[in-house]
Formats: sequence, structure tokens, C-alpha cells
Amino acid sequence: MQIIRDYENVPSEARDGVVVLGNFDGVHRGHQAVIGHGIELARDAKIPVVVVTFEPHPRTFFRPHDAPFRLTPFQNKAHHIEALGVDALIVLEFDKTLSHFEADEFIRRVLVEGMSAKQVVIGQDFRFGRKRGGDTALLEAHAEFGGYSVTTVAPVASADAEIYSSTHIRENVEAGKPGHAAAMLGRPFEIEGEVISGDQRGRTLGFPTANIVLGEYIRPARGVYAVRAGIETDSEIIWVDGVANFGNRPTIGGDSLLLEVHLLDFNGDLYGKNLRVALIEYLRPERKFDGLEALKAQIDEDSATARRILVVRAAGAS
Repeated sequence: MQIIRDYENVPSEARDGVVVLGNFDGVHRGHQAVIGHGIELARDAKIPVVVVTFEPHPRTFFRPHDAPFRLTPFQNKAHHIEALGVDALIVLEFDKTLSHFEADEFIRRVLVEGMSAKQVVIGQDFRFGRKRGGDTALLEAHAEFGGYSVTTVAPVASADAEIYSSTHIRENVEAGKPGHAAAMLGRPFEIEGEVISGDQRGRTLGFPTANIVLGEYIRPARGVYAVRAGIETDSEIIWVDGVANFGNRPTIGGDSLLLEVHLLDFNGDLYGKNLRVALIEYLRPERKFDGLEALKAQIDEDSATARRILVVRAAGAS
């Protein structure tokens, strides 16, 4: 998948195609339906399919002091969009200039002049342009002039009629319900980041950890999780079972939130590597123990519990 960061210089292979427009934080089942519809249209017409999204997220631009809320910061979002089979991802920098584009100006400059869109696909509830003035009706009103057709995709719901939404997924992540979040995402919720050097405390306890700062990611419920960790190599991602703690490590007097991942049956060096940590199941809340020996015993128990859960999950998926 080609990543393009300028709508004014879109290469020819990404023009004259199907343009799918949205923020797509989470790339959840509802987003997948929108993008998937664009892919089907593009394949039928034998033209490229291009996803157009915004970074930073407009909410971050307008409300910079909000608590972190992202389900998929850019790198992780790009991974999941690429996996759907998109030809190109156009990332528009959401800054003061873009935020002042009237909706009809956005259509003309970005979709028509910038991309020569032949078809535009948009979720029914998505809004764009200054003060969220653009919607499906405005796209359709400009379609004849712009030389494109419009497809609107309605919200998608689960079997029990719950609409797939980023807001609902965030609520489940914060509540320590990764299984509920996964059902709406269509995959486990992931935290992706570079492994940083820690205080080596886990290694002295016999449980070395890969440490990740969450950055823009929404903060999941503090506590211990069964996880699967994807280690990026030059040619593939190797997935390894593990157990992780998210919190501030009260037993050792930690003063910052950190995701600490202990990989089961793995001895390699992960410092500086990119790690994708999928939260599979919430095991218990974070708590303070009466000394390191008690902490070590609990980590041993948590690791055994995580191993059992992950073996069962793997068997169920086969």
C-alpha cells in the first residue's frame, strides 16, 4: 500500500479511482464495511481504491488537552487499512488551513482537482469541512459537476443490534473488556510501539519485560492481561504469547503509566524493535504486593493463567 501525504501531488496510479473518506479510528467492523464497499467498487471498475484520512485526528486538533483517546494512532491504523487490500492511503495533515476549508472547497480541491475521484464512498454519519458542513447530501449535490458518483454506507450493527462505533469500543477498552472490544473491532485491540529500556526490575525477578509507552493510545483498564505480541522483522510479524501489566507498578514505587509485556518462551532482544501487543483477556486489576517475593509469585501465577487461556484460544481458532 502506498502512503501519500499531499493531495496536491497525488501520483497518477492513485488518481481516477474510488476514494473512501473517513477518520477510521479503530478500523472497526463498521469502518471495514465502508472500506470494503469501496474495494468492491474499485475491483469491478478496475480502478484504484484510495482511503483518505486525517492526522492528527480532528478531535486532537480542536481539543488538544483531552485525555488520550486513540484506538489506532497512525502507524497502527495504516497496518489495519493495508490488511484490507487498499491500494493507497492519503493522509491529510489536519491543521489550521485544512480546518478552514469549507465543505464544498474540500470537495473541489481535494476530491476533484487533487484526486480526480470517479467514485466517493462515505459512511452515512461522517462529516467533513469547516464546522462539519459536508455530508452525503452535499457530495451528491456536487457529483455531476465533479464527475464522480457517491455511495453512502449505512452503519453496521451486531447480531443484537448494537452499532459498531469507536465510542463503544473505547468504553469497553477502558472497562477492562478486551473481548467485547475485539468483537466490535473484528480483531483484538492492539497497542503498538517501540520497546524502550526499563529499570530491569522484571529481569531480576525472572520475568524480563518489553516496555512500551502508550502515547496517543487510549488507556485501558489498569491491570494484568493475557496478550499476544507481534514482533516485526524485515519480512514478517512473529506472534508470541505473553502476559502484560498496564499501570504504574505500585509495588516498586513506579510513578508513570507503562505497558510491561513478558513474552512466554522467548529470549530474544527486543530493545528498539516495534511491538504490537494484542490484549486478549483481562486477568486481574493492578495491586500493591507486600514485597518482591509476593509480586514474583503472583507474576508466576499470572503467566500460567495467561498460558492456559491463550492455548485454549488458539485451539478454538484452528
